Amino acid sequence: MTDLLFRAVEIIDGTGGPRSRGDVLVEHGRIARIAEPGVIESADRIIDAGPGAVLCPGFIDMHAHSDLHLLTEPGHFPKVSQGITTEVIGQDGLSYAPVDDVALAVVRRQIAGWNGNPADLDFSWRSVAEYLDRLDQGITPNAAYLVPQGTLRLLVVGAEQRAATPAEIQRMRELLAQGLREGAVGMSSGLTYTPGMYADTGELAALCEVVADFGGFYAPHTRSYGAGALAAYAEMIELARTTGCALHLTHATMNFGVNRGRAPEFLALVDAARAEGCDITLDTYPYLPGSTTLSALLPSWAMSGGPDAALARLDDPAARARITVDVDVNGSDGCHGVTVEWQTIQISGVGTAALDQYVGKTVQQIAADRGVAPVEVFFDLLRRDQLATTILQHVGHEENVRAIMVHPAHMGGSDALLVGDRPHPRAWGTFPRYLGHYVRDLGVLGLEDCVHHLTGRPADRLRLRDRGLVRPGYAADLVVFDPATVADAATFDHPKQQARGIRHVLVNGEFAIENGAPTGHLAGRALRRDPARKETV
Repeated sequence: MTDLLFRAVEIIDGTGGPRSRGDVLVEHGRIARIAEPGVIESADRIIDAGPGAVLCPGFIDMHAHSDLHLLTEPGHFPKVSQGITTEVIGQDGLSYAPVDDVALAVVRRQIAGWNGNPADLDFSWRSVAEYLDRLDQGITPNAAYLVPQGTLRLLVVGAEQRAATPAEIQRMRELLAQGLREGAVGMSSGLTYTPGMYADTGELAALCEVVADFGGFYAPHTRSYGAGALAAYAEMIELARTTGCALHLTHATMNFGVNRGRAPEFLALVDAARAEGCDITLDTYPYLPGSTTLSALLPSWAMSGGPDAALARLDDPAARARITVDVDVNGSDGCHGVTVEWQTIQISGVGTAALDQYVGKTVQQIAADRGVAPVEVFFDLLRRDQLATTILQHVGHEENVRAIMVHPAHMGGSDALLVGDRPHPRAWGTFPRYLGHYVRDLGVLGLEDCVHHLTGRPADRLRLRDRGLVRPGYAADLVVFDPATVADAATFDHPKQQARGIRHVLVNGEFAIENGAPTGHLAGRALRRDPARKETV
């Protein structure tokens, strides 16, 4: 491995402290030395980062949906080109380990809209350990994994809408403990997604107790970001109080019209609990629209039994009538307790090529073109695309986004779906957008503070032993960027655009991006929690 010297570069170390100017020497994949400019005289390769360049720790994406993309596209260019050197996957309660054959088949279909469902990928792993071993065969960024609570429920209880028995809860606890012993850093939930949403608070508490015993954290997608948002956050905070489990509120937003300007109410809940000693953090993405699958808008009862049962209901006139009332009148729990505003639902990707013509259009626009009710378009797309359609939901509020991102517990998470013709631009632009739009252009955050949000602070949450800071002895996960030009280039019309101003990205001391171009080096690996030391290495 070639030794590298970054000479006379502006260093923002990830602590939130002021920048300094110096030389940074990288040897054998680690930061070997930091010195005043000119003190380190030689190295195998000396790099002049250029005028005004900043060197900082690699960015940590606290909410990534790259579980399959890391395997199918290990170069992972959309994310690495942003400066991301570590991702946290296994999100929203649904992922691919631990599984058996039956659960894997259901998960592959249910979240095809998140991750695709590649027919040629070898899905031979079943345990968390085997999945992490597969990642170690060659990926560009590092990855940490959360055990998905919905997948645990699918394994033990099935896809039906019912309470788990005490014996089933105990079995889920055992499987969760096994995943944590094998290296997972915590547990996720998707409480507007089936079957995870069928779990009551008591079931979640029993699982959080296990996470707490292992020193991990719980990352829930809460039961609502709409009509019941504050109550949903309060439920999760109470879990942290009663179980002692560290809580990370993922994509912590206050969306839909009912929550305009209400971020301070949410943050007051967080602050009160933190003042009591609860370990609570959160992440957000710096955009207004969200992104998920079209099928997520269905009421939970309609998804009971899994994908085949849901599709059968779409062919049943009585079930369709009941769904129509839920999405258009009552407010679907899949749509956060609000009625679906079809003009905000934009198709971003389809699994069936014959439906490509609808990508980029809202459900309302498609319905107007056809001369039918929007709910009929909803049913038609779900059936023809076998639930694989992805959407953007234009339901966010700028004042809420800004209020949450300046909170001292805040971190960055892209929540990026990488499939579809027109995915959310956060897949390519989240971290440069923080640095360019919200730091340089708007001054919402200071640069050193923002880098802390994206590096050192998430490293603390993950209990990374030797990452997240520019410090001697730490792994050389590093980004060199130009603060004067860094910017997201991805747009909603043209989302697959490389960010500007990210010059170099190193993962474990190897260039992943050099002078803005990918190198093909697969230097990343799975980061595993050590249960004995309660550190991630």
